[in-house]
Amino acid sequence: MPSIHIRNFRPGDEPALRAVFHASVHGLACKDYTAEQLAAWAPQHHDAAQWAERMRANQPFIAQALGSGAIAGFADLLPNGTIDMFFVAPAFAGRGVARALMAHVHAQAQQRGIAQLQARVSLTAEPFFAAQGFVVEARQQVERAGVVLHNARMAKALVAR
Repeated sequence: MPSIHIRNFRPGDEPALRAVFHASVHGLACKDYTAEQLAAWAPQHHDAAQWAERMRANQPFIAQALGSGAIAGFADLLPNGTIDMFFVAPAFAGRGVARALMAHVHAQAQQRGIAQLQARVSLTAEPFFAAQGFVVEARQQVERAGVVLHNARMAKALVAR
């Protein structure tokens, strides 16, 4: 596992997070989605102001590689227990970054008294979320830019301590 630390979002992170999101969708989800689906999900051209606003609202946790300073991935946790975004850069895939982010999300949920986590999970991420104890509640078809994508609504009840 690379040496990473997880830190809170800082203003100015938005463009790097967009790059991780785009690279993750196109570089990792490509085995489960068509080129048309990937382009609809993470288009090359996007509204940077809208993206920045979403990042500021969600306040994601950033997995940052020590040494290089590269952003290895990011995840968020909304007040209602929803994980809205959870992405790892392809260069860091399979190296423990997602596990570290998920452990951080769990710790934050515990601190905040959140009883259940839920997420809309891509076909690509579903095995990882399942390995973390999430169960599929529903299979979904969502539309992005007129293109249908399949995902799963998954949830995990947290044990109160």
